[in-house]
Amino acid sequence: MADFIFRISPNIVLGPYTLSRIGQFVREYGSRFLIVMDPILKEVNLADKLLEPLSERKIDYFVFNEFGENADTKTVERVLALARDGHIHGIIATGGSKVLNAGCAVASLYNENHDLYDYVDGAVPTTGALPLVCVPTTIREPFIYASVTPIVDSRSRQIKLLKTQNGLCKLAVIDPNLTLTLTDNQNTAMALETLCLALEAYLSQKATFFSDMLVEKSVELMGYAMGGSPTLEITTPEEILKSQAGCMASLAAASSAPGLGTLLSLCINSRFTVSRSLIASILLPSIIEDAGKFKIERVEKLAHISRIVPSDMHGEEAAVRFAEYIRELLAKANLPSRLKELSISIEQLALAAEDAGQLEFVNTLPRSMTSDDLFDFIKLAY
Repeated sequence: MADFIFRISPNIVLGPYTLSRIGQFVREYGSRFLIVMDPILKEVNLADKLLEPLSERKIDYFVFNEFGENADTKTVERVLALARDGHIHGIIATGGSKVLNAGCAVASLYNENHDLYDYVDGAVPTTGALPLVCVPTTIREPFIYASVTPIVDSRSRQIKLLKTQNGLCKLAVIDPNLTLTLTDNQNTAMALETLCLALEAYLSQKATFFSDMLVEKSVELMGYAMGGSPTLEITTPEEILKSQAGCMASLAAASSAPGLGTLLSLCINSRFTVSRSLIASILLPSIIEDAGKFKIERVEKLAHISRIVPSDMHGEEAAVRFAEYIRELLAKANLPSRLKELSISIEQLALAAEDAGQLEFVNTLPRSMTSDDLFDFIKLAY
């Protein structure tokens, strides 16, 4: 198990209606902000839930919300130029992964003097970052707590990992009410992706007792959210349980490392703009079956903590039941259970496997895997 070094960062505020207090929270970081916002928030009448509390506290701001299917390097260049021209004190990023990743990139590189692509190609920022406040609208966002940020390279459509300063995100405001606009299918896929992220952190070579603790609590909470409480003592609403589970899984992945599902879903998404959550959900049963061959005790433990398998079921039987349960959930939600149902050819997926083999996450997977091994795994889920 890897050495454990604990740094308290960022500040996390999680609970219903916490967004209404964001004006109070951000005052310590400045009075003029660029808000990087997912355009969907305006469509579902949630944008004012963020903007009104800022106006009431006399916070000056301007908004960028011109996002396409991916937040690529061209988009980040535009936002960087806008931020520098605006002489801002900080960034508030509100939305899903693409928006939060763009916010992380802009905050990290705001004071840098070199070309963006120098950092995309591996250079490390040497200046201080701009204060970053993240307001996720989904239950899982591992990279706002990490020291790398995924970014799509516009030159190649490949995903790259932009190195960022430690403790880049100063504050995460997690309001479960923001997830209520998601469809049932989106909720199911994101819950399964969160479960996948937690399992990856548990299996990683970088796992620590701290990440293990977060994973186990995350999986327990997600089990209650997905399967219902076994007693009347737990009356917490489902959306709050999922947000709590997602926050813990994301923190665990940042403390340990993301794994196979996150790695492949990032690469497939950047190339073909298919939902990351959907890809990770499809891959999860195969990840469980694969891990059952060499880390069966860990797979079994999470299966029991989540109450997915009976307490008297052990070993390979527990792993098989765990994987079957995920496939049953996908079928019940009318979600695809195989990659071929996403209208992506196996030849295209071979390209994504090559991309995945070049990312640093491949070095912390539970077992050594080359691009060929990654493609063999994809074929199992195809």
